[in-house]
Amino acid sequence: MIVCVCRRVNDKTIAQAARCGASFDDIQIDMGVGMQCGQCESSARAVWAQCRPSHPTAHLQRQDEAPVAA
Repeated sequence: MIVCVCRRVNDKTIAQAARCGASFDDIQIDMGVGMQCGQCESSARAVWAQCRPSHPTAHLQRQDEAPVAA
């Protein structure tokens, strides 16, 4: 899905950069996202936030495993 129409940047491109550790500022500078009309910035930030490495992920546990002590 195209996130930034002005620069023709899609969600997969933003997600890949986020997974590689790019900050949102890096994405803006490198791709121009949110720098022209600004309408895409909130959507682009949402994609970035969901895909960045520091985003917490759920720890799934099989039912037959013992609980992990924290």
